[in-house]
This record gives sequence, structure tokens and C-alpha cells, in this order.
Amino acid sequence: MVYLDSGFQTPLCRPVKQAYERFLREGFETAGPKQVWLNRLEETREKVATFLGVGPQEIAFTKNTSESMNIAANALPLSVGDKVLMIEGDHPNNAYAFLNLRRRGVGVEFIPMTEVVNAESFRSHIDDRTRAISMSQVTFHAGHRFDIASVGRLCAEKGLYFVVDVMQGIGVVPIEAKAMGASFIGSGTHKGLLVPQGLGLLYWNAALTELEPDYLATISLAEPPADFIARVGNMALAPTAGRFELGNFNLPAIQALGAAIDLINAIGIENIQNHCFDLGDYLIERLDELDIGLVGPRERRHRAPHIYVTALPADHWLEYFKQSGIRVSPERDGIRVSFGMFNVTADIDHLIEAIRRRDVPLASAARTTALSKLA
Repeated sequence: MVYLDSGFQTPLCRPVKQAYERFLREGFETAGPKQVWLNRLEETREKVATFLGVGPQEIAFTKNTSESMNIAANALPLSVGDKVLMIEGDHPNNAYAFLNLRRRGVGVEFIPMTEVVNAESFRSHIDDRTRAISMSQVTFHAGHRFDIASVGRLCAEKGLYFVVDVMQGIGVVPIEAKAMGASFIGSGTHKGLLVPQGLGLLYWNAALTELEPDYLATISLAEPPADFIARVGNMALAPTAGRFELGNFNLPAIQALGAAIDLINAIGIENIQNHCFDLGDYLIERLDELDIGLVGPRERRHRAPHIYVTALPADHWLEYFKQSGIRVSPERDGIRVSFGMFNVTADIDHLIEAIRRRDVPLASAARTTALSKLA
């Protein structure tokens, strides 16, 4: 298979596979060295923190992006009449986390999605009821890469909370959490971070101590009771992002994430980004030869390096690509081609040749029809 679908899920890489195999072997042979596994969890937490440029006390493990977004939305101190700004057409699992707050009287206003979204896109929509902005760094359906840093600066200027979904960018696009100015950053791990589904991340700006979970568990506490007896006088939250965790972690996936980050660091995130940008440039060049449009931005400064939607109707092309041994995804306005670090230009050539093979008989049929009408 020619795999051009990392925006959906990346294939299993060897270091991740080996980490899972080690976990299974240890569990099978020793019934599970739990403390060893928990020690590795903290090692991975430190790796994630370094990867994002933050402290390990600001990283929590979740189940997926959706859970991270819901934790963030419910942790914000929003009241009846408050308003959250979002982008129309952004990922629904971000939007629904905030739309669900309407039951508390919190409003959500959507601004238009344009090719370029930055601080000025939001400024005119901010009023005295606005309390937060939530948005994706990279869009899944067309590969927009928004100016997150400028929106973060606007939030700081206006005293707004800022929640960012980095699911489609992390592992391919360098992320400096502090530079984003985010209150929360959420993500899953099954795309650019190379780990199968079932694990997510949450960055919390530890300076914002007023942000608290909308639930409570023993592990969320500053001082979990050693005797496992709950007491009303012992409900102080952990001073770390552990306040947002619920325990019983996805231990095999967390160990696999540590291995994946080691691999990404060994290659270099900038190298991965540049490689995907080069592939994108080549794809656009080849699509232009066929006069096939690109949905979303073409310029590097506005596009994600690895996500491209071709203006080919999914209902007409998806099954054909599958039969041709090419893995892609249907999207709103076409067929999405998404790269991973492992892709090469030959993969794009294979895609283009498949398009040519199908277009030739279609074009011939069209010419025959036209000639018969003239006759």
C-alpha cells in the first residue's frame, strides 16, 4: 500500500511496536511490574514536557483530544452570559466541548474560517462578555495552519483564556507551548506522535491556579490518603497538572509515546517539518500539471506541511484509490493526502499516475461524445 493518510492515523513504527512488546512481555512474565511502569510514565511525562518546552508539572495524560478539550472547557471559570469565540468549521470535538456549556448559560460565537486566521480575525468579535478563545493550530480538513502565537498575544492583551487543539500539528510542526500563550493545549497521540489510539495529552499553564477540574479523584489530590479513606477535610487539588488526571493510565501507550518522542527527537522535528513541506511542494507541482485544484492554502506560511486536500470528489475517487493500493481520506471538499516522515516523492508519483490512468479513459470518452455530437 502507498500510505498517504497520516492525518488519520500513522502506521506503527518499530520503536513503538517494541515498547508495546516489552510491556506485554513484562506483564506476561511477572504479572506486571507496576512501579517500574509508573516510573516510565514519569519519564515520558518529562519527555513530553521537554518536547513542548514546558515543565513536567504542567503535563497531564488523558484518553484523547476530545477528553482534553472537554477537561479544558469545563475547567474555565465561565458564568451565565459569558462568551467563547471559536472558528466556524473547526474540528467538531473541540466545538462540542464548548457548545455543551450552553446548558450553563455560556454562549459560543463562531467567526468565519478564512485562509488566514490571526489575532485580527478575532479582535472585532471581542466584547465585554468574551472570556475565552478556542481553536485548532492546524485544520484536519484542508491543512490551514493558523497564527496561534498572535491569537495568544491578543488573549493576553484582553485577559482571555486560550485553549488550543494541536492534534493535527504535533509531531510534525514544532510547538512551543509558552510562545503560544495558551491556558490549555490538548492533543491525542495517534497521528504525528506515532502511538495508536487511546492516549491524549493536556498542557496546563500552572500559573493559572484558578483552573480546576470539574470532577475529583484520589489521584487529583495534593495529598492522596495513604489509607484510601476519603475525608471532607482532604480535598485540596494537586498543584500540578495531575489535578486533571483520573488514574489507571494507558501504561503501554505512554511507554510507547516515550519511544516515539525519542525517535522524533533523533530525526529532528524541524527536519520532519521541512521534509513534509518539500513533499507538499512536489505534490502541488504535480497537481498543477493535471490542473487539479488544491483546497486550502498553498503558501508555506499559511499551510500545514503535511496535510493537502485535492479537489477530487471523494464519492468518485476514494474507492478507486483504494483499489489502486493508495490509502487516503475523504474530506469535505475532496480527497485528503497527508504525509508522514516516512513518505517519499515516489509515493506522490504513484498517486499522480493513478489519477492519470483514470483520467485518460474519461477524457477519451468525453472527446468521443463531443465528436459524435459534431457529426
